[in-house]
Amino acid sequence: MIALTMAFLHSSGIYSQTERADKREFRGAWIQSVNGQFQGMGTEKMQQTLRYQLDELKKDGVNAIIFQVRPECDALYPSPYEPWSRFLTGVQGQAPQPYWDPLAWMVDECHKRGMELHAWINPYRAKTKTTSVLASNHVAMLHPERVFPYDGQLILNPGMPENRLFICNVVADILRRYDVDGLHMDDYFYPYPVAGLAIPDDMQYEMYNNGIRDRGDWRRDNVNVFIKQLSDTIHAVKPWVKFGVSPFGIYRNKRNDPVNGSDTGGLQNYDDLYADVLLWVNNGWIDYCVPQLYWQIGHKTADYQTLIKWWDRYAGGRPLFIGEDIERTVQHADLSNPAVNQMGAKYQLHRQMKHVDGTVLWYAKAAVDNTGNYGTMLRDVYWKYPALQPRMPFIDDKAPKSPKSVKALWTQDGYFLFWTAPKAKTWADEAHQYVIYRFEKGEKVDIGDPSKIMAVTNRLWYKLPYTNSGKRYTYVVTALDRMSNESKGVKKKVRL
Repeated sequence: MIALTMAFLHSSGIYSQTERADKREFRGAWIQSVNGQFQGMGTEKMQQTLRYQLDELKKDGVNAIIFQVRPECDALYPSPYEPWSRFLTGVQGQAPQPYWDPLAWMVDECHKRGMELHAWINPYRAKTKTTSVLASNHVAMLHPERVFPYDGQLILNPGMPENRLFICNVVADILRRYDVDGLHMDDYFYPYPVAGLAIPDDMQYEMYNNGIRDRGDWRRDNVNVFIKQLSDTIHAVKPWVKFGVSPFGIYRNKRNDPVNGSDTGGLQNYDDLYADVLLWVNNGWIDYCVPQLYWQIGHKTADYQTLIKWWDRYAGGRPLFIGEDIERTVQHADLSNPAVNQMGAKYQLHRQMKHVDGTVLWYAKAAVDNTGNYGTMLRDVYWKYPALQPRMPFIDDKAPKSPKSVKALWTQDGYFLFWTAPKAKTWADEAHQYVIYRFEKGEKVDIGDPSKIMAVTNRLWYKLPYTNSGKRYTYVVTALDRMSNESKGVKKKVRL
């Protein structure tokens, strides 16, 4: 395996021996439920499966989990607004037995591993094609006038103000009851178009057009108003929760927009889904953007290299992460070296982009299953060392104070570093996590080097790897606040 890894590195030219990995990088993975991977699995088996996935993803270097908790106006948590999801129990409205709360459980499990947890919702989809029975308390049953059918689905009508308020109330409830780090939406706004099938929103257009003459402009305005309203809701409830959107990978094609469009030929956010993503980025309504660049380098109508350069150029006003399709990446050969897949070439492009601050993997299980050796390459090469989250200074840019009373003490369970939390007056000053670095005797203390990070933890202690070797080390402990601003370090010399 080592020989294969080194051969890959040599052939792809990714990392030189002197090149240092990024200390700050969003390394996410989507864990979806709408594909039915957990449906009817049962509490114990699902927890076991998720625990295994999180452990493997942690080894791969993942530092954020995007967990789908609302696939079709339902919930993978006890909601006062919506029924339990059939993608959990097999029957919509039926609580899990033995009873548990998957969202609360995932928040705890992710935080124990130093990972963020972003709650992933689908805003408008009220019924998927495969769902045949809705619970009596589902919004489409209580208010059938607020949804429209489209291609076997039911969609909450984006043109109705009460639907926007309903979604905001659902999100506010999640934020008030769960310690999530982010609120995430994917690419489903108005439904993906089907040839010859019109969106039935004539009545709403007549009622709410506000003088907007073009139907497309009106639909875009509906989504824009919703995004702004949801952003305001999130930051009013919890200012530190990051609002992220993962749009379809093409904003507009050049033939539709010669000035700002990309040299591509696929479905478009702006024209087909009525999602003006650049407006949200440039107005600061979202906190991060994850375009789904699922195609290969060299794709005839949606070339990966063309698109990552386009997003880097036009969407740098907010942190930009790239949605990567693992299976498609490993299925296609590197254009310059057919002996290897495109993973290396894509990550090289990431590093060349000025505004790309991270990656989100589609999907988590493919990384866990090590499809095409992708997981091994993450843990051995690309994400070998831990990374802190990218800063978001537009939310908060002030670092917390340093940890206090850092001491090395023996206990009956071993040798530990202990410390206490620094004082704080507001949420922005509070220490949320701690970073532990280690340096050998005589080595320069440089906390900018991620290879020296031993752990990122929310605990007030760290178990030292005592071996009775007599070697001396300098440990450094720093504090991170909710927005990953880092304090100055506190040093402690120990002998291990």
